[in-house]
Amino acid sequence: MRKTKPSKYHAEKSGGYDSRKEHRRANELRLLLRAGLISDLREQVPYELIPTQRAPDGKVLERACHYVADFVYTDEHGNTIVEDTKGVRTDVYRIKRKLMLKVHGIRITER
Repeated sequence: MRKTKPSKYHAEKSGGYDSRKEHRRANELRLLLRAGLISDLREQVPYELIPTQRAPDGKVLERACHYVADFVYTDEHGNTIVEDTKGVRTDVYRIKRKLMLKVHGIRITER
C-alpha cells in the first residue's frame, strides 16, 4: 500500500475537498441554500488577477495569475460573497487577497 505525502500544512482531504474545514463549510452552505438563506452557490470559482503578458512576437513572457475562491454565493441581502476557507494564511494568499480588492473590488470573506 502506497502512503501519500502529507499536506504541507497538515490539512486532510475530506469528502472531495482539500480539508475537513472546507468540507464542513460546504455542508453548512448547502444547508443555507436549501433553507433559502443564500442562493447561486458556486465552488472553486477562478478570478484572473494579472493577465498573461506577451512579447511583441506573441511569445508568453509571464503566465496569468489567478485566485480560486472556495465558495461564491449571494446572501439574503443580494450581496455576492466570495469566501475562502483558510487554515493558514500564506504570504501568497495575502498578496492575492489584496489583488482581489484592487483589481475586482472584492473583499474576500475568510472562514
